[in-house]
Amino acid sequence: MGAAERALPDALGTLAVYGLAALWLTSASPSGPALQLAGVCAGALVAGAAVGSVLRRIPRFSTPADRVTLLRAVLVALCAVLAVPQLFTGGRANLLLLVLGGAAFLLDGLDGAVARRTGTSSAEGARFDAATDAALVLVLSVASAAVVGPWVLGIGGMYYAFVAAGFFLPHLRATLPPRPSRRLIGACQPFALLVSLVPAAPSAVAAAAPAVALTLLLFSFGRDVAELEQRHRAELPLAARVRTIVR
Repeated sequence: MGAAERALPDALGTLAVYGLAALWLTSASPSGPALQLAGVCAGALVAGAAVGSVLRRIPRFSTPADRVTLLRAVLVALCAVLAVPQLFTGGRANLLLLVLGGAAFLLDGLDGAVARRTGTSSAEGARFDAATDAALVLVLSVASAAVVGPWVLGIGGMYYAFVAAGFFLPHLRATLPPRPSRRLIGACQPFALLVSLVPAAPSAVAAAAPAVALTLLLFSFGRDVAELEQRHRAELPLAARVRTIVR
């Protein structure tokens, strides 16, 4: 079966696996029906976005690396099923959430390795991987907010704020050269949030880990924005730069 023929079965399989696993999780959850439904809907948004990123491709295709990313997306969606009720009920994270989130975190990088090994690397796959990483950080920040406070939602929301800013300032959507520090800081975010969710973690550690991660993330995004702004100003015609300075 070719890459184009695999896309739809992969998408349907992802939704089926999520649906069955989500039903099992809610049947074992002590939360009320309203919170269970909210969690399932949040997870469905994650799984649906992952499936949509594959089905929207023109031409449509799905690779072995995409299937790894789809698996990660299912794990993230199941984390959302558990995290959303916890946001309203408070308390330490469900151990299963920690296991699912840890698995999604540890699988990060495997899809890239598979893509390189199979010669199927693509810009679409890279964007899909980045979006799944962002979804994991957002879901874990929701779970962590119940433990250390709502400020931690800033970690999960920063990627989406940057993307939203790009709609108003198109130059922020430009491609930046890869930096090892950016990848390292990105990996620190889910790790720090997972640390905050460990049931035995002292309160000081649970709060300090995401605080350090948020500081690094602010530095990373701030540096990228400054570089993109500087590049944009350098590319402006002289007359436009004069008008900008006068204003």
